[in-house]
Amino acid sequence: MMQLHHFPSTASMVPHILLHEIGAPFELVLVDRTHDVQKSAAYLRLNPNGLIPVLTDGDLVLYETAAIALHLCDTHPGSQLAPALGTPERAHFYKWLIWLTNTLQSTLIVYFYPERWVKASNAAGQVEVKSHAEWRIRVLLDQLDTELARHGGPWLLGESYTALDPYMFTLCRWTRSFAQTPPARDRRHLGPFLQRMLDRPAVQRALAAEGLQAPFV
Repeated sequence: MMQLHHFPSTASMVPHILLHEIGAPFELVLVDRTHDVQKSAAYLRLNPNGLIPVLTDGDLVLYETAAIALHLCDTHPGSQLAPALGTPERAHFYKWLIWLTNTLQSTLIVYFYPERWVKASNAAGQVEVKSHAEWRIRVLLDQLDTELARHGGPWLLGESYTALDPYMFTLCRWTRSFAQTPPARDRRHLGPFLQRMLDRPAVQRALAAEGLQAPFV
């Protein structure tokens, strides 16, 4: 049985939702960040970066959220969570998956952990880094909103629900407590998208299993 090593409300929510969408049996394994379990020797043997999530699938040990998402899509093609190989739609799927993890998610990490990019004594530098990251996130959320408006479909690729949508949902909900920059839910097209995601049974099951409470976005 697959095991998803997770912590609530982190990037592990992406494969968590996908596993419910697929309907495959799996076990949730809590990696308690409040006690630095992700830094334990046992966990570092799974992911030497000390980051969450990790998916184990038989002898396979896989980390990096986008890689886990692709693995689930490829091993469960009947779920149709990714376009067919070799198609233009698949190319755009790759583009947006990499954009989500390498552009939006990485900028959100800078916003939440600005101290990682300056010396510990540089409080002013931390404020400046956080402020610039927040400005970038505003631009990136606008880009997502514009894309939804461009094609008019309910999901990121248009009419077809894919693994991109749980990824976009997870990252957008990280902005729910933003004060200076409007959170994702306040945008004209992202707001309804987030509600559509909340209406999906797989999302509801993942939120409940993670013990999360409203407001979710």
